Amino acid sequence: MAYASYAVASHEPNRDDFESVSSQPKSELLQDIELGIERRRKNSFYSANVYYMNYHNQLVLIGNINDVGAYTRTNVPNSYRLGLELQGRLEISNDVNIAANVTLSKNKISNYTELIDDYDNGGTKNNFYRSTDISFSPSLTGGGSINFIPVKNAEISVISKYVGRQYLDNTSQKSRSLDPYFLQDVRLSYLIAHKIFKATNIIVQLNNVFNKKYEANGYSFSYVYGGAVATENFYFPMAPFNLMVGVNVRL
Repeated sequence: MAYASYAVASHEPNRDDFESVSSQPKSELLQDIELGIERRRKNSFYSANVYYMNYHNQLVLIGNINDVGAYTRTNVPNSYRLGLELQGRLEISNDVNIAANVTLSKNKISNYTELIDDYDNGGTKNNFYRSTDISFSPSLTGGGSINFIPVKNAEISVISKYVGRQYLDNTSQKSRSLDPYFLQDVRLSYLIAHKIFKATNIIVQLNNVFNKKYEANGYSFSYVYGGAVATENFYFPMAPFNLMVGVNVRL
């Protein structure tokens, strides 16, 4: 099956956008074009989707926070996201199946001006970028899982996730970025059917099984002091290996 779509959407600024910046934020306008194909067979499924998202006045994260710790956003006149999404699933046998997905993308701002507070002379210093990456928008993400069914109503899943480099602000500087990271989780589930409830699903989730040290978020702040530009990066470290147990009851 093949498909094509064209969509237009508009989004008003959030209340935080009005409170976080001195200038009046504007509404965003998005034009989205997508082309895709997908194929389903008895034991497999795969799809490919190409998208182009053209923005006018997109609200993007600046890279810093306000005085109460909230992330701040600003309008950029012209920006876009161009990407390719691939996903697939294959049943190897009645007891084993695999699934995977990957997204390759370009996320760009055209004619962006960075404003840096000048503590030496007052005011701001402006840096112009003709083309730069949108903050917190990795160009490569992917995931996959291998699922085993050892006995009836039980499933063991090995889940992998990759997130590429993310920039803390809109200047595409590696010194202001989050390193790529790769994680693996294991999920165990068992479904119990009984007369009291329709079903009870017990889930044990082992997160970050290899105890990976990584940061998934943060912010950056730059200023001019003593005749030079100083940059301070702040990171939010994520949890090491951790365990979660859940019980879902279907009435």
